[in-house]
Amino acid sequence: MVYVGIPKGQADQEEEVLKTIQDGDSDELTIKRFTESREKPGALWHIYAAKDTEKIREFLKKVAEEQGQENPVDHDPIHDQSWYLDRSLRKRLHQEYGVQGWAIVQFLGDVVFIPAGAPHQASTGVHNLYSCIKVAEDFVSPEHVKHCFWLTQEFRYLSHTHTNHEDKLQVKNVIYHAVKDAVGILRANESSLSRP
Repeated sequence: MVYVGIPKGQADQEEEVLKTIQDGDSDELTIKRFTESREKPGALWHIYAAKDTEKIREFLKKVAEEQGQENPVDHDPIHDQSWYLDRSLRKRLHQEYGVQGWAIVQFLGDVVFIPAGAPHQASTGVHNLYSCIKVAEDFVSPEHVKHCFWLTQEFRYLSHTHTNHEDKLQVKNVIYHAVKDAVGILRANESSLSRP
């Protein structure tokens, strides 16, 4: 979080932000960062374990059906990023599916790392508390190549007009260049490796 702009002269906005942080299921230490340390909160995130993805997907489809919305085959309620799980939906997700996430308030200067495949309230779903600027970067760690590749395959089944249809992580390119570099290093050191 590189910038948080707090408007001057709106005393009631601070109370509204505090209520949002509390309603967002934030812990006491986070609330104290805002109330006592006077740090600038920019955004409220809700992040879930990757293992709960299918349960969350099933829950969102169920809620959409209850509201009379369609669930087209070439769309995905998680990748569409069209839902914000407010307090009542988060509570219902926990009660009906046993899924509970983590509430993270991102303050000015904070970095939030999201594990590969972890559903989170992103893009339209992050709750901005004040005007803020965030810098985001996708990356593929060696430990999560398999999961990132699986996500890439999942994106392929979305409609061609879907914003997440393309392979943003370029996992195949990452794997290719990693192997190419490893082979190059092994070849360059081949003579020293063959000595007893």
